[in-house]
Amino acid sequence: MTDPDAVPFDLASMRKQYRAEGLSETELAATPVEQFARWFKQAATDGGLFEPNAMIVSTADAEGRTSARTVLLKHFDEQGFVFYTNYDSRKARDLAENPYVSLLFPWHPMARQVQVTGVARRTGRDETAAYFRTRPHGSQLGAWASAQSSVISTRAELDGAYAELAARYPEGEQVPVPPNWGGFRVAPQTVEFWQGRENRLHDRLRYVERPDGSWRVERLSP
Repeated sequence: MTDPDAVPFDLASMRKQYRAEGLSETELAATPVEQFARWFKQAATDGGLFEPNAMIVSTADAEGRTSARTVLLKHFDEQGFVFYTNYDSRKARDLAENPYVSLLFPWHPMARQVQVTGVARRTGRDETAAYFRTRPHGSQLGAWASAQSSVISTRAELDGAYAELAARYPEGEQVPVPPNWGGFRVAPQTVEFWQGRENRLHDRLRYVERPDGSWRVERLSP
C-alpha cells in the first residue's frame, strides 16, 4: 500500500484555470510552419520558458514499443523540424525501423502545446557538419565521448573518455564530426495547435497535409 505521507499533494484537486483568450481559424497562418513561427517567437520572448525549443520526441520500434525523451529543436522551415543525436541511440534505432515520429512542445506557462506528427529522415552530412561547427567545444567533445543509450559501468568511465578527448582536441582545435552522429528532419503530416481555455473547453486546431502538399485545418473537440 502506498504511504500517504509519500504523496503530500491531493493530485485530484490540482488544477489551473486557463485563459479566456482563444485561438480561431481566422487567426491562423497559411501553413503550420508559419503558425509555429508565430507561436515560437512568443514562447521565446514572452513565454517565460527556460528552453522554448525543448520538445518531447516520441518514437516506436518495429514491434510498436514506444519511448519518449526531451530533445532540443535546432532548426525549422517548410521542409520540417530538425534535431540532432547519436545515430546509435535508442531514438535513432527506432527511427531506422519505424520513421513515424511525434514531437510535442509543452509550453505550459502559456497554456499552449504544439504537436507535430510526421516522418523523420536523416539530414545530409554537409548540413550536419555545418551545425556541428556551431556547437560549443565541450559539446563537440561530448558527442564523441558518449555512446548514447549504451550501458556504462560508472560515471568515471564517461568522464575519463571526455578527458582523453579534451587532451587530444584542446580548445581552439577543430573537432571532427563523429561518423555516427547527425540530424533528423521531421517532415510534418499533421500539426496541432492547442490553446488552453476556461472550463477545460480548450481550442484545438489541426493542420492536415493534403496529397497535393497543401493544408486543411480542422477543429478538434477538447
